[in-house]
Amino acid sequence: MVTDPIADFLTRVRNAQMAGHRIVEIPASNLKKRITEILYNQGYILKYKFEDDSKQGVIKIALKYDVQTKQPAIQSLERISRPGLRTYAKPDEFRRVKSGLGIAILSTSKGVMTDKEAKLQNVGGEVLCYVY
Repeated sequence: MVTDPIADFLTRVRNAQMAGHRIVEIPASNLKKRITEILYNQGYILKYKFEDDSKQGVIKIALKYDVQTKQPAIQSLERISRPGLRTYAKPDEFRRVKSGLGIAILSTSKGVMTDKEAKLQNVGGEVLCYVY
């Protein structure tokens, strides 16, 4: 059993990129599916597919790399709020990630979204991770 499924998700993606893998498989949950959709919409992953098996399902993520330099599109995945230390922010307290080039993924009362979407909807929430 995993005590922090979001950290496990981020670690699996990070490890697959460091090993140069094209595809990574992650056990599915609704929160992980939403984070995957956000990463796809922001252009950090190539594509994804949700597969249903007899248990909880699997998320297959095709990782994105630069064609010439072979560098991954995601330079850093940083877990912010942890089970032992939850981190919350109001819309006016959002920190700019990598001078505005990265995104923060938040869990709000209106669902999981990026910091920019949360600011537009004027909602705060738990800061799950930073991606750049």
